[in-house]
Amino acid sequence: MPLRSTRTPHDAVHHPVFARVYAKWSPVLDERAGVGAHRRDLLAGLSGRVIEIGAGNGLNFAHYPGTVSEVVAIEPERRLRRLAVDAAVRAGVPVDVVPGAAEALPVKSEAFDAAVVSLVLCSVRDVRRSLAELRRVLKPGGELRFFEHGIAQGRVLADVQRTLDRTVWPLLFGGCHTSRDPLASIEAAGFDMGDYRRLQVPRSRVPMPSSSCVLGVARRPAEPGH
Repeated sequence: MPLRSTRTPHDAVHHPVFARVYAKWSPVLDERAGVGAHRRDLLAGLSGRVIEIGAGNGLNFAHYPGTVSEVVAIEPERRLRRLAVDAAVRAGVPVDVVPGAAEALPVKSEAFDAAVVSLVLCSVRDVRRSLAELRRVLKPGGELRFFEHGIAQGRVLADVQRTLDRTVWPLLFGGCHTSRDPLASIEAAGFDMGDYRRLQVPRSRVPMPSSSCVLGVARRPAEPGH
C-alpha cells in the first residue's frame, strides 16, 4: 500500500466505552433497522481501489462487490480496528485495515478510484480537512460514496439537534454530532454532487436526533481537458 510519511498517534481517537457499545449494537441495527440494506446500496457497482474512512468494526466489508480489487480501510479507534481486522479476514475482497485519522490520510495522492464515508462525517474532528484529504487521494473523476446522518429538514428537530450537539450528545456517542450538514460540506469541498436520496433510519413515528440520513454519490471533478 502506498503510504505517506505522515504519522498518526496510535490512539488518535479513543472512545473505549462507546466502541464497546457500538460493537455490540451495530450488527443489531444493521438487521433490524435496515442499515445493512443501505450499506449494500452504498457500495453497489464499485470497482478498482477503494479507500474507506472510519471503517468502525468493518460492517461494510461484506457488501463490497467482487469488482473491487482492494479496500484500504482507515480506522483510528483501537478496539474497533481490531474488530475490523477480523471482519477483513471474512470479506470477499482484499481489505487492508490501517490506523489513521481522516484529517491526515496515510496514503498517496490520486491513488484510489473511489472513496467511502459511512456514518463517519458526524464524528471527525475537522470535516473540511477530512473531505479535502479524500479529494486529494481520489483520482480525477473518482467517486465519493456517502451514507451519513445530519441536520434534519424540520426546524424543531434541527433545533433539538443543535442543542444536543452543544451539550451531551458528543460525550455520550463517541464525538458524534447530529446537526452537521454532509451535503453542504461535500459540495464545499469541491466535489460535484451526483444522485442522492434522503432516508429516515430507523423509520419510526418519532424520529431520533440521528435519524435524518442521506445516501448518494459525488465525484472529484476531472482535470481540465479530460
